[in-house]
Amino acid sequence: MSIIKDFLLQLTLTVIPIFIYSTFIMEKVKSEKNRHVTMTILWGMSILLCMSFPVNFGQNARLELRIIPLLLGSLYGGFWPSIFLSGLIILYRLNSGISIGFYNTVLVLLLTLPIILFFQKSFKNTKKDKRVKIAVGLAFYYCLIGLTVFGMLRGFTFEHLKVQMIHLVFAVVFTWSFTLLIEKIRELHQLRLEMQDSEKLRVISELTSVFAHEIRNPMQVTRGFLQLLDEPDLAQKKKEYIQLSIEELDRANEIINDFLSFGKPSNHNEVRVDVGNQLHRVVNLIHSYALGHNVVIKTDIFENGWVYANPQKLDQSMINILKNAIESMPNGGMVWISCASNEDGYIKISIKDQGIGMSQEQIDRLGSPYYSLKESGTGLGMMVSYQIIRSFKGKVQVKSEKGVGTEFIVLLPQIT
Repeated sequence: MSIIKDFLLQLTLTVIPIFIYSTFIMEKVKSEKNRHVTMTILWGMSILLCMSFPVNFGQNARLELRIIPLLLGSLYGGFWPSIFLSGLIILYRLNSGISIGFYNTVLVLLLTLPIILFFQKSFKNTKKDKRVKIAVGLAFYYCLIGLTVFGMLRGFTFEHLKVQMIHLVFAVVFTWSFTLLIEKIRELHQLRLEMQDSEKLRVISELTSVFAHEIRNPMQVTRGFLQLLDEPDLAQKKKEYIQLSIEELDRANEIINDFLSFGKPSNHNEVRVDVGNQLHRVVNLIHSYALGHNVVIKTDIFENGWVYANPQKLDQSMINILKNAIESMPNGGMVWISCASNEDGYIKISIKDQGIGMSQEQIDRLGSPYYSLKESGTGLGMMVSYQIIRSFKGKVQVKSEKGVGTEFIVLLPQIT
């Protein structure tokens, strides 16, 4: 019973970072990079606490549940957090002196960390249920390796094997529980953000429906009179002024259209759509626009990839993203569009450019109300695109590097 009590204390020490992060960090820290750093530090504190209050058994034999913060920190944080947490474990163990326990720790990390990092990328991009399975499988693998290395260095005894099996059960069961807990917290956080955005959309929708008609009427009248004033014998300078005024009125009208689209995102006229066909259509529609910006579009599109979507809305979202990719290359360049089915049950659409790129902070703000990287932009086009894709139960991922380019990845649930 004493050993189980010690393991329960270890579990309390591992749940502290999750509690602190969800209560004090998630809502207040806006930058994803800062959230990752903070969470890594919290997992590091959990590891130090677990190693400071180990489960002691036998002669100089001890166990801790450091696997849980190490595993979750690596899977959710990535390469550098995993290296930091592993280094922290080795340094702390080294502080106690070089012994069999130190060699045991180093060997287990060498045999398990590469496997954890190998699965980290697929863990990040997969669905919740598969994430839980990956985390549980890695926890089981870590404990099995730990049990094997421990037995090789110290020898197998019934007492040691019993404690190791208790350790394995605790590690696997609570890795499963904590992964589910983290996923639920992330879902609630995302739902809260979407509710906040929905409230903003509702206000925009109400304002737009009230004012759009009244604003458009005088704009159309003004545009008509400007066209009447544009006579052949008019001075060139005045003709330029008239043309500029008409273009600005048209731009204002496009903004109103974006507002109207933004205010009516819940159109559920969804049918079975072949994403490949739709992408070919979008490329044909935007081809002349790309040529006008000295941009070449290369395609590698998978056929017979079916999703439930509204074809017009899907086209609109893809055109918005493609236009942004083209406009990010003022001196021309190349855009790659690919479409393929992935093993997680999604149709993956990739739009990659050679543009100016974005910082992580800019990526985090993409799709937010009124945020745009263009001087004359409203950000509504990207907001509409994000919302359309989410309405299809899809996801948007963005990878970018300053001066190198940006890749938009759209994941849509595949149907048969």
